[in-house]
Amino acid sequence: MPQQTCPSADHPLDSLGLQGDLRRMVELEAPERRRALSWLAALGGGGLLGATGLSGCGGGGDASTSSGASGNATVTATSSSGEVCSVIPTETQGPYPGDGSNSANGSVVNALMLSGIVRSDIRTSVGSASGTASGVPLTLRVRLVNVNAACATLDGWAIYLWHCTRDGKYSLYSSGVTSENYLRGVQATDSSGTATFTTIFPGCYSGRMPHIHFEVYRSVGTATSADNKLLTSQMAFPTEVCEGVYDNASGYSASINNLAQISFATDNVFSDGHDSQMLSITGDVSSGYVATITVGMSV
Repeated sequence: MPQQTCPSADHPLDSLGLQGDLRRMVELEAPERRRALSWLAALGGGGLLGATGLSGCGGGGDASTSSGASGNATVTATSSSGEVCSVIPTETQGPYPGDGSNSANGSVVNALMLSGIVRSDIRTSVGSASGTASGVPLTLRVRLVNVNAACATLDGWAIYLWHCTRDGKYSLYSSGVTSENYLRGVQATDSSGTATFTTIFPGCYSGRMPHIHFEVYRSVGTATSADNKLLTSQMAFPTEVCEGVYDNASGYSASINNLAQISFATDNVFSDGHDSQMLSITGDVSSGYVATITVGMSV
C-alpha cells in the first residue's frame, strides 16, 4: 500500500526512474502533468525541469480549477435558483482503475468490458465471479452539472467508480481478490444528472485518506475504455464519519490505526484542497449511510 513517500501507489509517476517519469508525463492530461512535474521536482529532478524550492509530495490542482497551495481560485457558477457549483479538480486514477489503461499479472485489466458492469448495486462481482464485498451499507448519489452552463444538469452521461474493500483491497488487483470485480460499476445519470450506487463504506489503507475513485464518460456507450474518459477525480469522506464507522463496525479494525496516521494535510491527493470533493453523509452504522456530492465540470 502507498506510504507517505514519493512516489506513492496513487501517484501518476511510475517507478522506472527519471526516463520513465518523463515518458509517463507526456501521456498525462495537462492538469495531471502539472501535478507530476511538481512531484518529479521533489524527487530531485528540479534542476532538469527548471523548478526549484519544491519539497514533499503533496498534489497540486489544476491551475484553473483548484484553490490549492498555488492560491488559484476555483471556477464556480451560480444557477438561476441560487445554487453554486464548482469544477472538481482532476486527480490521479491511482494504480487500480480497471479501465483498460494498465495491467495486472501481465494482462490488461478492463472491468468496463464485463457483461453486467452497468449496474447500481456494486457489492457483488459480475460475470464468472460471484463474490460479495462485506461492509457497512453505503448509498452514493453523484450529480453531474455543467459549470459553463450555470450548473445545468448533465443527464445521460456515465460515471464509472471503484474503491477498496473494508480491509483496503482492490478487486482485480490485490492479493486474495484478483478473481473478483466487485466495488466497481457504471451508471448513467438520470434527468436530474444523478447516478446512484449501492456499495459499502470503504476502509482506510496505509498512506491515504478514505476515498472513492471515479471517471466520467459522455455516455454508457462510450464507457468502455479510459481512452474515452472526460474526467478522473476522487471523492473524500469526512474524518469524523470514518472514525464512527471504523470504531463501531466489524471488519474495519485495520482502518482505525491507518486513519490515525494520516490526515488531509498529509494525504498526497487531497493536501492541496478537497472542499469540492467532500461527500455529504448522513446515517449510522446500524442502518447504513447515504452520501451525496455534486460534481461540476466545464463542458
